[in-house]
Amino acid sequence: MAEGSKIGSVIGTLVLAAVCLAGGWIGCGIYAGIAKKNQQAQMPPPASQTVSVEEVKELPYNLPERYVAHAEAVQEVELLPQVDGYVKEIKFKEGDVVKAGQLLYVIDDERYQAVANQRKADLAAAEAEARRAERYFERMEKADERGITQLERDNAEAAAEKAKAAVLQAKANLVVAEYDLKKTVVVAPIAGQIGKSAAHVGDYVAPSKGALARIVQIDPIRVSFPLTDRAYVAWRAAQKSGRAIDYRTRILLPDGSEYDREGTFDFDDNQMSLETATIMMRLSFPNPDRLLVPNSYVTLLADRKDPLKYPTVQQTAIVDLPTGGVGVFVLKDDGTVEAVPVETLPAHDGFVPVTKGLSAGTKVVVAGTRKLVSGMKVEFAEATKTEENAADYKPFKL
Repeated sequence: MAEGSKIGSVIGTLVLAAVCLAGGWIGCGIYAGIAKKNQQAQMPPPASQTVSVEEVKELPYNLPERYVAHAEAVQEVELLPQVDGYVKEIKFKEGDVVKAGQLLYVIDDERYQAVANQRKADLAAAEAEARRAERYFERMEKADERGITQLERDNAEAAAEKAKAAVLQAKANLVVAEYDLKKTVVVAPIAGQIGKSAAHVGDYVAPSKGALARIVQIDPIRVSFPLTDRAYVAWRAAQKSGRAIDYRTRILLPDGSEYDREGTFDFDDNQMSLETATIMMRLSFPNPDRLLVPNSYVTLLADRKDPLKYPTVQQTAIVDLPTGGVGVFVLKDDGTVEAVPVETLPAHDGFVPVTKGLSAGTKVVVAGTRKLVSGMKVEFAEATKTEENAADYKPFKL
């Protein structure tokens, strides 16, 4: 028992020594960390470094709202033949831009001309009969009552009225015949681009056989886009109050290029979509070069004609602040910099408009901000003049 007690005593001593040693190491580490922090807190600002600075200018901010828009033809017409017959001539080339009233198809009119001639002859015969009946009735009226009976007079009057009715019928028949003859030529009811012809010379066509071709109006063209219910209400309220913003509307074509003509308001729909809570708005665009094709999708840009101006900095000047938010480093008169918190609008074309915290004329660091801290002495140079920061540069043109 005595020997076991000695061994336990030795082990306990060793454990106690190890604990004390570990505690010393931990204590030394904590002390060293505190000392290091105190030393850093007492350190002066880092040595100066070279940065690029630029004076804040007020520039127009006109970030456009973007919509997926749909090009539509204002009018489109299917050319249906009004009479049946064989196609005699085709007076256009597929894909041509045609004018309203332009001759497109000629249908063989021989049969319809013959019918029209027959109807003219019928009318002439009816008019002759009407004149004869009218003269006979006039003689009956002038005759002595003792020489004719009332029945003869009534029959003469009825014959005259019947002859007049026959003339009216003949005239109506002639109108129909001339209408059919007129419809043997098919003309364009609207101006636009004509598509593929469904008939060729020698084909037999009829109203029941379908359309001959399709004409789509292309200039001007309509561009429609969905506007949210909130935006629509705000737009209507602005109109009612007389403070409506004067917007300009332009288009980005599918290849990314900007269409060089502006649109004008044309129409807003009379109901919202239940599925999307949007209302369809429509604009009219000139389209003389046919760059806008019906049923194609384009990007619609809407921005102000007279944009607002804000103090504006290059995007490289914006830094994240340790306290949260963003800011810029402002160059002070003593050659040091100070981090200033700012509020901004979305960046556009490499520029950031500042709505709060900065004014025009202030000098801010636009390059070399990575290692800057407030109070640091800096060597500075004016930012290199480029297209973006030249005095005559106009950002936010889109």
